Amino acid sequence: MTTAGDLVVIRPRRLELPLWLTVLGLVLRWLGRGLWWCLRHPVTVSLVVAGMWLYREFGRFGLIFPVVGAGLVSAVWRWRHEACWWTWCAGPLLGRFRQVFVYRRAWREAMTLCGLSRVYEHRPVLPQLVRVRSDQALDVLTIRMVRGQTPEDFQRVTANLAYAFGRRHARVYSERPDTAPVRSGYWALVLAAIDRFRFRDRPSLVYLVVVRTDALRTVVEPFDVPTVPDFTCLPLARREDLRTWGLHLLATHVLVGGATRSGKGSVLWSLVRALGGGVASGLVRLWVIDPKGGMEFALGRPMFARFAGKSFEAMADLLDEAVSVLRERQARLAGTVRVHTPTETDPLVVVVVDELAALTAYLQDVDLRKRIASSLGLLLSQGAGVGVLVVAAVQDPRKEVLPFRDLFPTRIALGLTEAAQVDLVLGDGARNRGALADQMPRWAKGVGYVILDGTPEPARVRFSYITDDHIRQLAADYPAPADAADILAQVGRETAQEPTRPLPRPRRGPLLPDSLLSFLDSDRDGGEPR
Repeated sequence: MTTAGDLVVIRPRRLELPLWLTVLGLVLRWLGRGLWWCLRHPVTVSLVVAGMWLYREFGRFGLIFPVVGAGLVSAVWRWRHEACWWTWCAGPLLGRFRQVFVYRRAWREAMTLCGLSRVYEHRPVLPQLVRVRSDQALDVLTIRMVRGQTPEDFQRVTANLAYAFGRRHARVYSERPDTAPVRSGYWALVLAAIDRFRFRDRPSLVYLVVVRTDALRTVVEPFDVPTVPDFTCLPLARREDLRTWGLHLLATHVLVGGATRSGKGSVLWSLVRALGGGVASGLVRLWVIDPKGGMEFALGRPMFARFAGKSFEAMADLLDEAVSVLRERQARLAGTVRVHTPTETDPLVVVVVDELAALTAYLQDVDLRKRIASSLGLLLSQGAGVGVLVVAAVQDPRKEVLPFRDLFPTRIALGLTEAAQVDLVLGDGARNRGALADQMPRWAKGVGYVILDGTPEPARVRFSYITDDHIRQLAADYPAPADAADILAQVGRETAQEPTRPLPRPRRGPLLPDSLLSFLDSDRDGGEPR
C-alpha cells in the first residue's frame, strides 16, 4: 500500500541468462573480433603462420635462415633503390611500430588535453587513429574525426599536437598530402583503378603530418641547371619529406615576403639559376631592378637583358617598357591564344624586383612613385597571360606598403617578425594551418612556407643556398644573348587590324535638346536657325 508522498521506483524486469549461454556469447564475440583483426592484417597473420610452420618443420634454423636472408635482401634493396625500399618495406614496418608503441600510448591523453575529445551520452568520444605511414623524415597519421568535427578544429591546435607527441613541427591536411602516381605499363589500368579507390575523397578523415626528423636543418646545395627549364616545375627548394619542391612560374606572379637576413636572396637566386638554361638559349629574358644600388644582383649582370640599380628614373623606364611589351603582345595574341607560350622569338619576360617597398612606399618623389605604381598595377593585373611576369621581394607586406599585394597569385613566406604578417603573405588562416613563419629559429636561413598546388595547407621548404662563387660561375656559363635587350623592337611590329564592319555605323550627335542644337548650328553658320 502506498500513500501520497511515497516515492515509487519502477525497474524493468531483468532477464537472467544461464551461465553457459553468457560464456558462449563472450567466446563468439571475441572470436568474431579476432577474425576481423586477421582479415584487416593479412601480412602479419601470414608471417606468423609461416613462422610456425617453419619452426615445426625445421626447428630453430627454420627461423634463423629466413630472417638472415630477409635482412640481406633488405640491405641490397636499400642500396639499389632506397626510395622504393622506404615505400614498400621500411615505411610500413616503422609506421606500424610507431603506431603501437608511440602514438597509441599517448593518444587518449593528447586528444583530451588538446581539446579534440567530445562527450556524447555522458561518455567521452575520441578521434580514431586509423593508420600511421612513415618515411625517412615524416609520420603521416590518418585520423577519423568525431562527428561534428572539421579539419579546422585540428588545424587550430597543430602546434599543440606536435609537442604532445614530442616533436616541434606538424601539419594538418584535409586531403591526402601525397598525390596519386602516374601509372604506365601492362598493369596500368588495374593499378589506376586501385589508385582511384585509395585516393578517393574521404571527408571524415584528416591527415596529421608529424616531422620526425627535420631534414631542413642542413644547407641545401644548388640544384642542377636544366638545359630547357620546365616553367611548371622549376626546382628551387627541398621539402620536409626530402622531395624537391618546384615553382609553377608559368602565367603567375610571385611575391616573396621575409624579414631582413631571412634568405630572400636564396629564393631569387635559386629562381635565376633554374632559368639559366632558358636565359642562355633566349627562351627567357630577365629584367632586374635592384634598388639597393646593385648590391644583390650586380654579380649576375651578364645574365640580365635589362638591369637598373642606381637611378629610380631608369627603374620607372624599365617598368614602362615592360608595359609596352605587354600592350604589343595583347594586340598580337588577342583572339589567338589565352596564355602565352614562350619561344626563342617570343620569350618569357621575368621582371625581378629585389625590394619592392623601395619603389612603392619609401620613394620620396611622389610623381615617380605614382608612375611606378601605375606600371606595376598593369603588369600584375594583365601581364601573366602574355608572358610578362613579376617576381618581387618585400620585407613589410602591409597594405599601405604594398597596395597590390592581392595581385600576386603565388606567395612565399620566409622568416617574419609578426604573427599577423604570415596571413598577409600567405592568406587568411595560413598561420592556423601550420605556417609558423614568425617563429623561425636563427639557423633557418632560406626556410619558408609555400602553398602546394591543389591544397590550401602550407608546406615547409628550404631553398638552395647560392654563394657568390656560384653566381659568378652561373653568369659565366649562362650569359644572355647579345641581342637580348632588343625585345622592345617587337613593339614596332605590324599588328592585326580591327575587323571592318559590313555597314557603317550611323552618325550620332551629342545628347542635347533640339532647340539647343538649332541654336548651335545657327551660330556656327552665322545665319538664322534652321
